[in-house]
Amino acid sequence: MYLIVGLGNPGVRYARNRHNVGARCLARLAATHNLEFSRRQKNARVARGEVGGVPVLLAIPQTFMNESGRAVAPLARFYQMPPERLMVVYDDLDLPLGAIRIRPDGGSGGHRGMQSVIDHLGTQKFPRLRVGIGRPPGQMDPADYVLQNFSPDEEPVVEEAVERAIAAIQTWLTEGLEKAMSEYNSRESVVGSR
Repeated sequence: MYLIVGLGNPGVRYARNRHNVGARCLARLAATHNLEFSRRQKNARVARGEVGGVPVLLAIPQTFMNESGRAVAPLARFYQMPPERLMVVYDDLDLPLGAIRIRPDGGSGGHRGMQSVIDHLGTQKFPRLRVGIGRPPGQMDPADYVLQNFSPDEEPVVEEAVERAIAAIQTWLTEGLEKAMSEYNSRESVVGSR
């Protein structure tokens, strides 16, 4: 089984925020494969089933973003999940809006939710998929920016990025990390660049 986690803040108030694009990807992945987040476990809403014939546990933490590790680590331990079979999906200020990037491991890049996951797991050696939300305009505080909703003009770009993220996750599950990286980390992963 594989564990796939989408980071965000819980509740309707935050659902469409930039910071919640990871959770949004997981919700779309579940809907695409007729999986339901029908129960709570270890501070997360979870859905269990198959994606491309591969058994998966999808999780959306119900802690606030900065405490994401309090949901991810207990789930990983409970299911005895090896790090290479865990993927965390989250927003990234340093990627252009609509870009996606997959990495096999690495630091948090200043993302507090990801830092919490790394701290609670005790390792940074697990795959992650970052979804670009772009930099805040002018002198805007990044903390305020990530809690804004996407603008109507940005929504189509975000929707396409979410679809690409789902496709990348499916490729990772069925064909491996190298294939997913080679296919989705190209500059073509920035929507509108074609």
